[in-house]
Parts: sequence; structure tokens; C-alpha cells
Amino acid sequence: MELAYIPSPSSGVLYLGPVPLRGYAFSILAGLFVALWIVDRRWVARGGQKGTAWDIAFWAVPFGLIGGRLYHVITDYQLYFGEGRNWVDAFKIWEGGLGIWGAVALGAVGAWIGCRRRGIALPPYADALAPALALAQAIGRWGNWFNQELYGRETDLPWALHITSTAGGRVPGYYHPTFLYESLWCVGVALLVIWADRRFKLGHGRAFALYVAAYCAGRFWIEYMRVDEAREILGLRLNNWTAMIVFVLAIVYFVASAKLRPGRETVVEPGAAAASGAAGGATDGSAGGDDAPGEAGSGSGSEAAEPETAGKDDKADPPEAKEEAGPKKPDAGSKADASPKENDGTADKDATEPGDAKAEDVKTETARADSEDADSGTADSGDVRSKDEAGSAKKS
Repeated sequence: MELAYIPSPSSGVLYLGPVPLRGYAFSILAGLFVALWIVDRRWVARGGQKGTAWDIAFWAVPFGLIGGRLYHVITDYQLYFGEGRNWVDAFKIWEGGLGIWGAVALGAVGAWIGCRRRGIALPPYADALAPALALAQAIGRWGNWFNQELYGRETDLPWALHITSTAGGRVPGYYHPTFLYESLWCVGVALLVIWADRRFKLGHGRAFALYVAAYCAGRFWIEYMRVDEAREILGLRLNNWTAMIVFVLAIVYFVASAKLRPGRETVVEPGAAAASGAAGGATDGSAGGDDAPGEAGSGSGSEAAEPETAGKDDKADPPEAKEEAGPKKPDAGSKADASPKENDGTADKDATEPGDAKAEDVKTETARADSEDADSGTADSGDVRSKDEAGSAKKS
């Protein structure tokens, strides 16, 4: 009794009127857009400019599609150039057949061209791309489900894939859903790279090397489960050999890079750093201009502090103080100010700031008059002013 299984779609093509929407192509395109959105955010977080990832993708994506198709056609050429085959089918990419090895290899060439045109290095961009590429593969693998291809051995597990098509020599039955295994594995690889990149600050291409090594480890056992036709060398499928070789190369690069170039790049896109510096300088300049007048007590804002300390400043203008005090107490002010002016300048300054003689005696003899009593002193009687003047005269 069939308890549970993963059903296969009855058709891999959905028609929107006369326009066919193929599930395989849709999965590939969806994976690409998700990857570009992620790598753009990661690149900006690393210090790059927004939109750079899309500019590089203009070169990397076409190269990657061509490379993936070339790898598939070359390694499985009997499907297109064997007896009874039509070589034109080699160009029908929508029917399936993209080798990830060729896609990454030639896609890297396209990315290198795009990076050169932007004046940036390839390794930091590859680090930003690594988890995004893994998620793109996870989404793209569902294209195999639409085409009912690349499944594993027969199984009675509840998550078995039910194959119903007989095209291409398929035998209907229940098989391991290797497309699902690889999709889930790629999600795990993406999470691993994101975690390791944050934890260890991977740089100089090491995040990408980690992605490659982790993907190859999973691809080896998943490839070993598949039963579709493939070229074999010494009893192992060609993709198994490729996975082992690329795995070793990725580990060697990771270790060598960690020794030769530890740490992470501080500047990944010179243009973005220059633009950020210019913007920061403009912001600092405008902030300084706005803050200077309002900061009391700062070196540039000393003028703002004068209204509060003018009364305490020993260089406050005596005539102004007299003019302010004079109208309030015209009789006392005129009598009190007459005789000190004839003595010397010190008595004159002291007379303009009545009530400060006591403060001067407490602090130092050389301290100047304090104007705190300028306002209160004007309310005092003429006798108080006379006492202050007498004290000043004694000091002088």
C-alpha cells in the first residue's frame, strides 16, 4: 500500500496562452534572481557599491550558462552526437542539462571580466557570492523535478519520488529524490558559509573555497546514488571524480590563503570607499558649521559663551556697565563714580563693578572685578558703592 511519496508533475511546461513557461527554465531564473539579490546585499555589507553585483552578473551569467551547457554536452556527448541523435538538441537548454562544474568555471571567467571593468578584485566578490550561489543551486535543482530526471535508486521510503514518465528510457517507479537531497544540501552549505564568514571573518576567497569544498562533499554521495546514464572512470561516475578533485583543490586553496593572506580585505571596491569618504567629509563639514555657533565653551564657539561670562570677564567694557548702572541710580552712580576716576584705571574698573571688592579679597589680590554683583549692585544704595570704592582705593 502506497502510504506517501513525492509526486512528479504531469508536465514540465505550463502554457500561458501561446507562451510556454517551462519549469526547468523558471527554476534556473528564480535561482539567479535570488542569488543576485543576496550577493548585492552582501557586497554592500562588505563595503562595495550597490548595483555592482548586477553589473558583474551581466558578464558572469551568460558565461555561466554557456559553461554549464558545454560541460554537459562534452561529458554526455553520446546524448547528442550518438547514433540516432540530433546534434541540434545540444542547443535546447530548456530541456535540461547544465553541469555546475562548467557553470562555475566559465562563470568565474565572466565574473573576472566584470570585476576588471569595475576595478575590483575577484576573491572578495567570490566570497560575497558563495552562499548566494549555493541557494541558486538549491532552487535550480527543482528544475530536475519538473523534468523527472536525475533521480536515484529505487526505494520504498515515504519520501520516495514517483516517476511516471517513460520518455528517454525511464521506468516508472519510486526512486530516491536526489534532486531534493542536493537542494537541501545546498541550503545547508549556504548557511554554513554565512555562519563561518561571520564567525571567522573569511576573506581573500576563503568563503568561496569553503562553499566549493562543502558542496563537493555532498555532491559525491548524492552522485553515487544516481542511476541515470553517465560516463564512468574506474567504476566511478565522472562527476564523482570531478567532485573529489575540486574538493582537494578547494581545501588546498583555503589553507594556503589562510597562511599567506590572513584576515579579510578592508577595501573591496575603491570607488565605493572614495565615495563614502567624500560623503563623510561633506557631512562632517556641514555638521561642524552647524555645531560651532551653538557649542558654548568650545574653542570655536567662544563667542556664544560670552553672554554668560561677560559679567565675570575682567575685560568687560566699563562704560557699558556704567551706562547700565547709571540710569537706575543716577544720583548714587554719579557721586560714587566721580572720585575714583581721578585716581587710576584700576579704581575706575572697580567702580564700574561694585560689590566685587570682597570677592577679590577672598580669591587673590590680582583678580579682576567680578560682575555677578553688577545687576545686584545696582539695587544697592550709594553708601554700598562708596564702601566698595574705598576698598578699591586702599588696594591700589
